[in-house]
Amino acid sequence: MRRFASLSATVTAIISIGFLAFALLLRLPLAAAQVSSSAVSGGPSAVLAVIKPPEIASLTPPPPGTTLYVAHRGDTVASVAHRYISQTSYLTSTELIDGIRKANANLQGNSLRLGQSVVVPGMLNAAITEKPIAVGRDFEARAVYLTGLMAGSDHGLRIIRRWRELGGNAVVFDVKDSDGSINIPFDNSLTGPHHITIRDLAKFTQFLHSQGMHAIARVAIFRDERLVVAHPELAVKSKRTGLPWRENGKLVWTDPSQPKVQEYDIALAMKAVEAGADEIQFDYVRFPAEGDQKDASFYFETQYPEWHRSDVIVDFLKHAYAEIHPTGVLLSLDVFGIMAWQRPVDLAHTGQDIVGMAKYCDVLSPMIYPSHFFGMDGIAHPGDAPEHFIGESMERFEKITQGSGVTIRPWLQAFAWRTKTYSPKYIEAQVLTAKDKGGIGFLFWNANNDYSKPYAAMPEMKAAKAKYMRGDELPARANAAIAAVVSPLTH
Repeated sequence: MRRFASLSATVTAIISIGFLAFALLLRLPLAAAQVSSSAVSGGPSAVLAVIKPPEIASLTPPPPGTTLYVAHRGDTVASVAHRYISQTSYLTSTELIDGIRKANANLQGNSLRLGQSVVVPGMLNAAITEKPIAVGRDFEARAVYLTGLMAGSDHGLRIIRRWRELGGNAVVFDVKDSDGSINIPFDNSLTGPHHITIRDLAKFTQFLHSQGMHAIARVAIFRDERLVVAHPELAVKSKRTGLPWRENGKLVWTDPSQPKVQEYDIALAMKAVEAGADEIQFDYVRFPAEGDQKDASFYFETQYPEWHRSDVIVDFLKHAYAEIHPTGVLLSLDVFGIMAWQRPVDLAHTGQDIVGMAKYCDVLSPMIYPSHFFGMDGIAHPGDAPEHFIGESMERFEKITQGSGVTIRPWLQAFAWRTKTYSPKYIEAQVLTAKDKGGIGFLFWNANNDYSKPYAAMPEMKAAKAKYMRGDELPARANAAIAAVVSPLTH
């Protein structure tokens, strides 16, 4: 009996020891996975997984400028890119996805295995900071316009690179559009939640500089539907009802004389300056020109009853220029092309006194799209007479601003509205006429950012450079010093 008990105890001990050894063997890969997941992907919330011994090699330090990520259940290459995009020098998730694939032996497919190690390239040690690149007010900017949505997209980056290849040296991009949409992070009591399309403006301006591009941040000033809907107390008021005034039925105009509105727009402009914009461009720096003008009432009419609308605009620009100019950043103003004719009715409505405005800016950019001059100079189809209207407009603007030192850099038509002759030759005719009449540089406007005709015109204009353009380029610091930092973006 004792023998049986002894034998039974021995067998039990052997089984227990074997079970313990088996359990320990099972725990080893689990511990390795736990260490790898915690060390690389950052914390106890990581999914624990049993991985094959070769995966333990992922614990080796990643190459400089990269980080190592261990995939969780359900991870994809796209989700990893989305997770890290703000910590890298890449501008878009698509470009980071391509970078991840190249950094991982041309990784194929989108799905990742549980526990799979992924090298993420382009990691930043700190947030990007970028300073403006100072140029003279007579710098010859050759630019295209991009919406905020386009500027922050892969397609936008392709437009920028293509424009640069063809001889462009500047890009105008929306920081705030005329509906009030703000495209960059901006913390202000009047802003509220907003959809950000350019997630990191300093990263974007640094990319533009690395491409040799002058960065022009467009801010639509007083036409701001988003602001007046959220804050109707800042709108133009109706004399009849005391309620917000509407332009042809639309609630879109802030009161240009409201101090809070002015401070808001200047603060936004300075935010762009801090992020490396080389030039601030004010658009809609005027009063509403349509709708029932007699019913519109403004803050300044009670505070400064002797003032006219033009006094409000000049006073605003005086304050804005005092903020922007000391930073070395240019201030440019978009103005109606029709203002070259100095008609009293246009001045009374818009408040755009060109002589007064020229004192507080570096560049004036009249919008002299030929198709917009309907009813002028007895020409039935102004869109098909680019030489006449651009030539006449430029001569008038040059005469009005003579002695001010301001540069005239016009907006030119890059769209087919109200013209049957829109073509690469149409583009060339506009550029040549503007230059011959004293213009320095040019800006192409297309609301859809379709620049197929300017693309086609640029090679010929570039070949005959002295005829169409001087060929100014950014100072040297814009190239080599920045390229090393943003190299992932330039390929």
